[in-house]
Amino acid sequence: MRLPKRLMLAAGLGALAARRVLKAPYDLGGKSVLISGGSRGLGLALAREFTARGARVMLLARDEGELARAAADLRAEGATVHTVTGDVTVKADLLRAVEETARVYGGLDVLVHSAGLIQVGPLENMTEEDFREIMEVNAFAVLGLTRAALPLLRAGRGRVLIVASIGGKVAVPHLAPYSFSKFAVTGLGQALRAELAREGVGVTTVCPSLMRTGSARHAEVKGQQKKEYALFATLDNFPLVSLDADKAARRIVNALRRGDAEAMIGGPALMLRYAEALAPQLTADVMALTNRLLPGPSTNNQGVPGASVETAITRDNPIKREAEKEWNER
Repeated sequence: MRLPKRLMLAAGLGALAARRVLKAPYDLGGKSVLISGGSRGLGLALAREFTARGARVMLLARDEGELARAAADLRAEGATVHTVTGDVTVKADLLRAVEETARVYGGLDVLVHSAGLIQVGPLENMTEEDFREIMEVNAFAVLGLTRAALPLLRAGRGRVLIVASIGGKVAVPHLAPYSFSKFAVTGLGQALRAELAREGVGVTTVCPSLMRTGSARHAEVKGQQKKEYALFATLDNFPLVSLDADKAARRIVNALRRGDAEAMIGGPALMLRYAEALAPQLTADVMALTNRLLPGPSTNNQGVPGASVETAITRDNPIKREAEKEWNER
């Protein structure tokens, strides 16, 4: 007797769910992990979390001084860590980072995409070049580094971790290029997971809300620069809306170990995700209203690092200063 198709489908989905629940978490002990953007901020927090769980890490970043400080910090805690200097938008640097990881550790088990840019300001002050620049770092670099690492990941049935953002699920005013790139990389994560699963490579995309990583000072700020940065840096370090970097890193690594397809990191991210899914029109209206409350555009399209437009509001914020010190943001 043949079962109805709907019953067969339900049985198949049930079997998949049961296998998902019963599957043992991915063991990080002795695993080799390559982390882009690993010298500071969330990348450094993730490196600490991976090494605390017995993994060996390779940190990829552009600044040799930042890499040296990060490596010294991790080694002081007994971690096994090496570094490679490179730009994620340069293909040769991506290939070299993968090759160096394989040379030092004999392979590559986990690839972590944490490098990223953020631009803050009104859409009117954002240029097409801004959109193209951020796509190169936040999206195309993820694709390029994953492709470079695939032979090693296939060989060891490894894992890929993509750090996206809640901005890749809900577009936020004054973060248009950032949301543009994060929507793209979230879609890329879904596509990679579907296509690489049959080869034994797991892909997890995480969408954090604001985190206290100290990275606001490196954001490119446009429009009314001092007002934009004061607002962004204050929210980025406000306890009720932002998450400690170490807690975020712990939740992110847990999502990887469980083999989650996607994970919202932080209460605000989860709430926004549900709001967008259940009431997209209302969410869009709230975002439009929020935009009316933000600083207006300026006549100057020049962007500057947030650190160059510090005011007393941000400079004297003890939570912000502590995060910058803790996560190598100088």
